[in-house]
Amino acid sequence: MALAIFDLDNTLIAGDSDHSWGVFLVEKQLVDADAYRIANDRFYADYKNGTLDICAYLQFSLAPLTRHTQEELQALHAEFMATHIEPLMLAKAEALLRKHREQGDHLLIITATNGFVTRPIAKRLGVDDILATDPEVIDGRHTGNFVGTPCFQAGKITYLHEWLKSNRHSLDGAYFYSDSINDLPLLEQVDNPVAVDPDERLNAIARERNWPILSLRD
Repeated sequence: MALAIFDLDNTLIAGDSDHSWGVFLVEKQLVDADAYRIANDRFYADYKNGTLDICAYLQFSLAPLTRHTQEELQALHAEFMATHIEPLMLAKAEALLRKHREQGDHLLIITATNGFVTRPIAKRLGVDDILATDPEVIDGRHTGNFVGTPCFQAGKITYLHEWLKSNRHSLDGAYFYSDSINDLPLLEQVDNPVAVDPDERLNAIARERNWPILSLRD
């Protein structure tokens, strides 16, 4: 058994769930549409450029959660899954997950997108575990803060090693699939790095280092 680790956004799904959640909030008129759209797009551009201030982005993206009860958020997320996430599902990604599952590998998603958005997506994909930055919840309400270190760039390595301490897995023979230059630190940690529909900079590095390059898009 090996660890098969996956980024989520633009790797296992054909889009960015964090940005899509912001689009959903705008469509539902749950935020100031113009201001939120502009900020959401700006943060997404920063992410793709590798310049994202993750703490500022988390402060922005978690703030709307504070305005709703858990029951309201669950209902909103169910609608979001149906309208915005299901259309992003990739048959080839699900086939790749199935291949690793049949090999007896342990499937792990590690994502910078917060756990409120991503844990239901991980459940839909049938992975064994997910590591994500979790929003802080006190007395059943979101505070707008997050718990611990953001699971982003080198922070993903921190999350992974903390997780390995309390699990029976190791990085021996591990795979990591990602599309993003932001994940280069973790790609360099595993025996089997795979660039999936990579951005321009990751594509160049993968070619230089002879890493496999895979497309999961139809």
